[in-house]
Amino acid sequence: MALSRANAENSLHDSKWMSGKSLKIYVETALCGVPASNPSLCGNQGQHPNSAMSDGFFPPSNESSGERLMYRTSILLLTAMLCSSVSADEVGEWKSIFDGTMNGWRVGENSDSWVIEDGNLACKGPKAHLFYVAEDEPFTNFEFECEVMTTPGSNSGIYFHTDYQESDWPRWGYECQVNITHGDTIKSGSIYGIAKVTEPPAKDNEWYTTNIRVEGRHVVIKINGHVVVDFTEPENQNAYSDRFARRLGRGTFALQAHDPKSVVFFRGIKVRRLP
Repeated sequence: MALSRANAENSLHDSKWMSGKSLKIYVETALCGVPASNPSLCGNQGQHPNSAMSDGFFPPSNESSGERLMYRTSILLLTAMLCSSVSADEVGEWKSIFDGTMNGWRVGENSDSWVIEDGNLACKGPKAHLFYVAEDEPFTNFEFECEVMTTPGSNSGIYFHTDYQESDWPRWGYECQVNITHGDTIKSGSIYGIAKVTEPPAKDNEWYTTNIRVEGRHVVIKINGHVVVDFTEPENQNAYSDRFARRLGRGTFALQAHDPKSVVFFRGIKVRRLP
């Protein structure tokens, strides 16, 4: 049954919640009486429903061709606006995941290695990993950003697509290295064991921004707005070793306290989900 004009106009207010496919079918139905993507719904006419438009939403038999054109144009303009809204909604808004406390975060072994200092997260102590655990839905495609400040000779890391574990180095996901002047030659912005940055992209004792973006198998890491890693994971990549998977999947984030001599600060931690 074709939509009446009043029902179609009212339904447009709710259509931003539709998927792209549902919206396409809705518009075809509004314009033609049945969706063009399923012409079998035309019944015995055996042709695209445009040939039988007197039975559809456009046009009622008592309206002129000019009115019919005006209605079609209005619907198409509204549809374009709604499609833009759907796309914007699918890309999540930035969400702060650090509020100056440990709320939403959980540490396993050596929990005293993580403290709040002047409203910032600070690691200073033996190996310990602080996991973000505030959301049940794992992250797959996302953009993550935080500010980091290292002290001389310090080492740390930002894990993504990982899972909470009580002890040891995280097995799952990738680690974005945090290291300006520590002896390890793998520097900040590297994907540890996968994509190496050899020149420090920032300085100790200064805040710098780390941005990690994952879409499908594509990972881009930026330090202070500059791309330092642009990596596409091979299809069907095997685990790196029995101890570390080092491959994409889905999961959460974790921050690393590396050793007692490494003192590193984090703030402005935020994330947004991507379609």
